[in-house]
Amino acid sequence: MSGEDRYDRLVAELDAADAKYRLIEHAPEGRTEEVSALRGHDVAHAAKCLIVMVKVGKKQTRHVLAVVPGDARLDLSRVKDLLAGTYVAFAAKERAEELAGSVSGTVLPFSYDPRLELVADPALLRAPELYFNAARLDRSVALATEDYVRLAAPRVAPIVATP
Repeated sequence: MSGEDRYDRLVAELDAADAKYRLIEHAPEGRTEEVSALRGHDVAHAAKCLIVMVKVGKKQTRHVLAVVPGDARLDLSRVKDLLAGTYVAFAAKERAEELAGSVSGTVLPFSYDPRLELVADPALLRAPELYFNAARLDRSVALATEDYVRLAAPRVAPIVATP
């Protein structure tokens, strides 16, 4: 599934669920701080999406779509502990893009792949609205946080690094 397919699927699902959202067109950009400035919101309200590989035992590997506020750093050890893993690392770019169905910088905070477990940090859910690239570098979504939680149904756990 391509990024354009993921975009179409997302918009169709948001419409079908009567979600409160807006589409925002902007110059192509995938870096959280830069795209937040283009969209005109606090970087903390951006949903930064990172794909992590966790080894669980000797032969099993799991993948996590970790969603954190745009101004936060993901704590890999917290993700490892959450899944009772033995090793954790960011997924290779090719593997991450395969699981996400879109290129880096456009990963949705929704998992459309059963091999990708969705985990959101509770700090992300404090903002009334979340912003994220919509599987495209030139278009974003501003989505009501309550609708995000209702539709994405993430596992909510503290996964950001503490200062």
